[in-house]
Amino acid sequence: MSERQIADGKRESTPRSRPEKDRPWLMRTYAGHSTAEASNELYRRNLAKGQTGLSVAFDLPTQTGYDSDHVLARGEVGRVGVPVAHLGDMRRLFQDIPLEQMNTSMTINATAMWLLALYQVVAEEQGADLTRLQGTTQNDIVKEYLSRGTHVFPPGPSLRLTTDLITYTVTHLHKWNPINICSYHLQEAGATPVQEIAYAMSTAIAVLDAVFASGQIPEERRGEVVARMSFFVNAGVRFVEEMCKMRAFSHIWDRITRERYGIEDPKQRRFRYGVQVNSLGLTEAQPENNVQRIVLEMLAVTLSKDARARAVQLPAWNEALGLPRPWDQQWSLRIQQVLAHESDLLEYDDIFEGSKVIEAKVGQLVEESLAEIERIQEMGGAMAAVESGYLKAQLVASHAERRARIESGQELIVGVNAFKTTEPNPLTADLDTAIQTVDPAVEDRVLRGLKDWRDSRYQPPFNHPRPCKALERLKEAAKGTDNLMEATLECARAGATTGEWAGALREVFGEFRAPTGVSSAPVAVSAEEGTALAAVRHKVERTARDLGVGKLRFLVGKPGLDGHSNGAEQIAVRARDAGFEVVYQGIRLTPEEIVDAAVAEDVHAVGLSVLSGSHARLVPDVLTRLREAGAIEVPVVVGGIIPGGDAEVLRAAGVAAVFTPKDFDITGIIGRIVDEIRTANQLDPLEVPA
Repeated sequence: MSERQIADGKRESTPRSRPEKDRPWLMRTYAGHSTAEASNELYRRNLAKGQTGLSVAFDLPTQTGYDSDHVLARGEVGRVGVPVAHLGDMRRLFQDIPLEQMNTSMTINATAMWLLALYQVVAEEQGADLTRLQGTTQNDIVKEYLSRGTHVFPPGPSLRLTTDLITYTVTHLHKWNPINICSYHLQEAGATPVQEIAYAMSTAIAVLDAVFASGQIPEERRGEVVARMSFFVNAGVRFVEEMCKMRAFSHIWDRITRERYGIEDPKQRRFRYGVQVNSLGLTEAQPENNVQRIVLEMLAVTLSKDARARAVQLPAWNEALGLPRPWDQQWSLRIQQVLAHESDLLEYDDIFEGSKVIEAKVGQLVEESLAEIERIQEMGGAMAAVESGYLKAQLVASHAERRARIESGQELIVGVNAFKTTEPNPLTADLDTAIQTVDPAVEDRVLRGLKDWRDSRYQPPFNHPRPCKALERLKEAAKGTDNLMEATLECARAGATTGEWAGALREVFGEFRAPTGVSSAPVAVSAEEGTALAAVRHKVERTARDLGVGKLRFLVGKPGLDGHSNGAEQIAVRARDAGFEVVYQGIRLTPEEIVDAAVAEDVHAVGLSVLSGSHARLVPDVLTRLREAGAIEVPVVVGGIIPGGDAEVLRAAGVAAVFTPKDFDITGIIGRIVDEIRTANQLDPLEVPA
């Protein structure tokens, strides 16, 4: 062929069209802080940047059913999310955001019914068609007992609230996902892929069994309920295994819904899930490495078309340091947008179909997960396994094993226990500006606003009826078998507060303290002679003898409403294995309760764990109360997500030591605590390596 013919051929050829792309997943960032007004501004800014859905983070008082002026809310208001105490707050949170056009995810569990009621009433005030409201309430209480700690009521009443919310939305809010079975926090608490699948599926079985047993759903509408079930999962950095986990999830869900519940329509059996990639694996050391971790973790839930997430939210690179700034959240959003719009990912069918490696791994996960699900069913189901402490003990043990692998170097974490040499990091050169801080004055403003609401809710322009009758009706409904959503909506319209709604239900249902799993957790680290733990055990025994006591006593306390207890549990377990007598009462304690326990148990050290940012308020309170109680010789150590400047302030206030996520050597931490006990009691240092 001549050059002319070649040239003519080029001119005559037409550009090859690209394959039609799939629609991208919903793109969200988990956001909310300080006040409803500040969060509203953040939401509108993120939507303008191309975010396609909202994911609301509520603060801990809102999540646990307290108003901002409750004693347990001190230092927690607006820290890890937005405070929403009443209808006025919800109005301001979504001002100028048309809810009929929005897809809103609300990470809320114990108080999910209340927050959805407030959301619905605001939508009604906007003139929205309720049948077009789209979004999700997490509404999964089981994992709160196991990992996140925002539960309020005992398992039975909690399951009823979940059930009533599901049945209400199926009837009235036709596009709303009333539950997001959440395995995300199970992985954060140490769950293996098999445990994550098995515990999430066992929760789904417990919920569906309760919904169908309630008699509120006709037989012919069972498929609608199953179709509205969604899941929220975690994706770790082992992205091949994580992708296989998602395919296994899909296979097992299809099997359970078909065989257990008789759902014939494959569309109704489809496994629908959203994801936030792993925050547990984000490191304080060399935090720039978190960007590549986040990308790899996102690939686990997007590469496989047959098991692709329907919604993705990514953490920010600096979440191990503190609260991300808007720019950091934008960076995470741009990661999603580049993958969806610049790459060719969405142009192909499933690229793993037919892979022998993938099929073998998926088959293994399915087999092992089904065996664990069966084991839980033999115990009486997920709720029984929660109450017996089985699930919690398994998670504590798995987490301890992972920590032991990291400490021994068997599992490498770049920048933490390997490749630690680093250049100065320009991203964190000024750490005070590398994260967003919540102005302490925010809490005072929120408290004034709450008081103003209580004083003016019956007056123009609100003219709400007094909530007393609505709250009494709620209590009467709770004592009976009526669906609680209608009474909850009445409370919302009457201007009741979060604390008033939850307080009314507390009167009827009572409260619940979940098992800690510490006492039953097996030993995960060897204490054979010559090991680091053996050396620390010798220090513990020698110090006890020097003080003339049988055992050193160590109180591990979690002040405030921070329910993320994984770190505290691991410290408690390792201290136990090192020979301490450990006092650990679980989560949600006031400084007064912690000090009372320290004095009553005559402990030799107090360890406080705070991840919510409330350390600046709560830790000095504990120190002051210990001094007032005469326990001057009891050293206090603190662990959590604590910026360097705050750590200096805490040490100046009298804290003996501050530990942050970069301090991964738990055995070394326990050895340091022994040293602080000796120093506080004027004992000579021990030259025993820890």
